Amino acid sequence: ANRCESESDWLFVSILVLIGDSGVGKSNLLSRFTRNEFNLESKSTIGVEFATRSIQVEGKTVKAQIWDTAGQERYRAITSAYYRGAVGALLVYDIAKHLTYENAERWLKELQDHADSNIVIMLVGNKSDLRHLRAVPTDEAKAFAEKHGLSFLETSALDSSNVELAFQTILTGEIYFSIFLFVTSETKLQFQMTEKLKCDAC
Repeated sequence: ANRCESESDWLFVSILVLIGDSGVGKSNLLSRFTRNEFNLESKSTIGVEFATRSIQVEGKTVKAQIWDTAGQERYRAITSAYYRGAVGALLVYDIAKHLTYENAERWLKELQDHADSNIVIMLVGNKSDLRHLRAVPTDEAKAFAEKHGLSFLETSALDSSNVELAFQTILTGEIYFSIFLFVTSETKLQFQMTEKLKCDAC
């Protein structure tokens, strides 16, 4: 039988955004983490897409709502609206394309302009499986992250390397202990109403 979750079963909804240039692998990072899937034929995101996954933290359920934003310039006005309310962000670049790394500074500024000042950001060098094509030295990216107060990991959505670790780190470590500073009463109310509707349907 389906069991509705009571308030004691969940702790909070954590909203994350994936940002970065088009083609860096944001959609596959999302699908790898939420569904353990990878699509070689993945197409560029149009506007914004999202998926969810629940994880356990100290006996409580963290419901991660992860927004995958389009990297193309023409969608910028739409996607920037989704930064508000986000408590965490994965700023993704492609280790084999130096320009996507160079643009990380512009993406970071966009987050700073539109997101909460306390948003937690991780710099993610994706496609680490393309070692033979590496264009961005790991040490260079680490230095950039340290300079801007970001955490840093290299991942591969293709072979799953560090994907779980990246999301788990930002959800259970970086965000968990300060989440109630960021989640607005409106977000809490919206979630409670959603859960009530679910329970009414049981």
